[in-house]
Amino acid sequence: MSKARTIRINRVFLMVVVFLFALIIAKLVYVGLSPVVDGVNIKEFADSRNTKKETIVANRGTIYDSNGEILAQNVNSYTVIAYLSESRTTDPENPYHVVDKEKTAKLLSPIINMTEERILELLNYDVYQVELGPGGRGLTELVKEEIEALDLPGIDFIKSTKRYYPNADFLSYTIGYAKTDEVNNVIGELGIELYYNEILTGKNGYKEYQSDMYGYQIANTEPLIEEAEDGNDIYLTIDTNIQMFVEQAMNTLTEYGVDWASISITNAKTGEILGISSSPSFDPNIKDIESYYDPFVSYTYEPGSTMKIFSFMAAIENGLYDGEELYNSGQLMIGEDKVTDWNTYGWGKISFNRGFYASSNVAATLLAQKLGRDKLKDFYESLGYGKITGINLPEEQTGVINFKYDIEVANAAFGQGMSVTPIQMVQALTSLANNGTVIKPYIVDKIMDGDEIVYEGKREELRKVASPETIKQVLELMNGTVNSGDSIATGLSYKVDFVNLGGKTGTAQIASESGGYMTGYYDNIRSFAGVFPYEDPEIIVYAVVRRLTDTSLLPKAVKALVEDVATYLNITSTDIIKEEGTYEVDSFINTATKETKEDLENNGFEVITIGDGNIIIDQYPKKGTTINEKDKIFLLTNGTNKTYPDMTNWSRSDVTSFANLIGLSVTFDGYGYVKSTTSKTGETINLNQTLKVILEPIYNLEESLTENDKEWQEYNVF
Repeated sequence: MSKARTIRINRVFLMVVVFLFALIIAKLVYVGLSPVVDGVNIKEFADSRNTKKETIVANRGTIYDSNGEILAQNVNSYTVIAYLSESRTTDPENPYHVVDKEKTAKLLSPIINMTEERILELLNYDVYQVELGPGGRGLTELVKEEIEALDLPGIDFIKSTKRYYPNADFLSYTIGYAKTDEVNNVIGELGIELYYNEILTGKNGYKEYQSDMYGYQIANTEPLIEEAEDGNDIYLTIDTNIQMFVEQAMNTLTEYGVDWASISITNAKTGEILGISSSPSFDPNIKDIESYYDPFVSYTYEPGSTMKIFSFMAAIENGLYDGEELYNSGQLMIGEDKVTDWNTYGWGKISFNRGFYASSNVAATLLAQKLGRDKLKDFYESLGYGKITGINLPEEQTGVINFKYDIEVANAAFGQGMSVTPIQMVQALTSLANNGTVIKPYIVDKIMDGDEIVYEGKREELRKVASPETIKQVLELMNGTVNSGDSIATGLSYKVDFVNLGGKTGTAQIASESGGYMTGYYDNIRSFAGVFPYEDPEIIVYAVVRRLTDTSLLPKAVKALVEDVATYLNITSTDIIKEEGTYEVDSFINTATKETKEDLENNGFEVITIGDGNIIIDQYPKKGTTINEKDKIFLLTNGTNKTYPDMTNWSRSDVTSFANLIGLSVTFDGYGYVKSTTSKTGETINLNQTLKVILEPIYNLEESLTENDKEWQEYNVF
């Protein structure tokens, strides 16, 4: 019989085991009862490991023109990616990675504008997935669909949002641009996009939920959702049709290159900016930007003789002006300094009225001497010079109108030794259309939060600077500068046939950084300030350009612009009478096409009927418009078959009238009259296509210039 074994446990060992077990129990109890262990909140730590938060991005507001045309909007953007890992594919018949790399590179190359070699290089990386950039970034929905149609295994897309500008290089500085940052926020960086960034941006929301180890929401758990608040929409005062005319004028002005230029069209009664173009410009989609400052509000320069509008206005308002008074033009000594007229020798003894027509510096100086420094400076300040207008665009500059000494006062009377911005010139010119009251220019028509108007732009009177009688005299002077036929008038080349354009030319020397002025032949700033019709101004046109090499381009650009805008807005001057006589247009709507056409042709008018209908449903010019015999009358009929007429030798305004009546988009190249178009006579009109028109003069421009035109083009300053 064997003896049982006895196992003796060391008492010390047993005590150690019991002690360690007790420590473990104590730790578990402590962890279970205490919210914080070793400085870590256990509950928050556990929740954070299982909580996922996703941003709900607010949609950035859209920018529209005054007619609701989209100028800037958010669109979906896509980046092409390629999955390279074979582990993604479980069924060889349905691969989820790139199988044929050569084929993939070949088919994608022309679509994303990358070489096959570069794409193939990316596809051969030993990675799970690769982005096909830079060509495969920022793709539109249409390009994405084109790639999807190729049905290439392993090709996928990452969706994001980007800002899109459908008109490309169009009103660029005013709209500005916005770009997407690394976390997909769209941020404005120039123009309206910058100035109203917060209003356009809105407020992002979020979705927070409990997730499993793969990041998916756990079933039967409620997410916490904070909805995004979309940004507000902004409607500008810009009319896209007028903006198109302004852009075309800028193309004419800058045909041979300039340092910079600005052209604008403004509603003279209300201050609404209807169109602005600046050069150099850029396409906000690709951001090919030369300067981040908008010439319209941020460039300061010496305005030259366009300031004579206001120095003469100040003299008239202060009772110091007699237009028939004679003075000796040519030269005038101011102490040891000499003021000369732009041609240095003047025009002999002439009246102050003719001195304005001729842009005489001596006349302006004599008036400034009568006024004195304080009155002239106070008057300029009352017009808004020397301070910002407050228009809702970033980086507006003030300019400088500090002048003290006699020669400085003289210079300021003809726009030298002081600086302004184009927007200040526009603001001052509003006084001509509002009986001497200055109106604040504005660019934002309204801001919408959904269907609610949260801001509305409106006419804002700033201050009264002159009486209606003073304004009438100034307008007569501006009319005479362009329309008098006086051989010494500097604005004759700006004359427009069917509307009285009143205006003032300006040419200023460019200040040198080393002191004094630059002396090169083209070292000047040319400008034109005008209103039309001068009898009761509705529109302000202001154009300014630095270092213009072909001086004939400024009047060409301005004349075409005035003609287009006047035609579009149906503005005419009823006192313009030609030898053939005039005719007040009646309403032809709802009359028979054949009989009306015959009646008008029997009265000497050229009639263009649009469509094959028997009843007239619209017309141009409108009822009540005064036109000249042999002018064109456009009649839109109820017929569905609309074809192009023969437009050979039509004027630019004729084409614009035709296009506006039927809603056709049109672009112009050149100046003068129609040489050719992209349509054929008799071809059916497609309103989804843009008609391109080539213009050229039908006369020799050099022969058509008056001797005065040729003379003043040779000089730098007037």
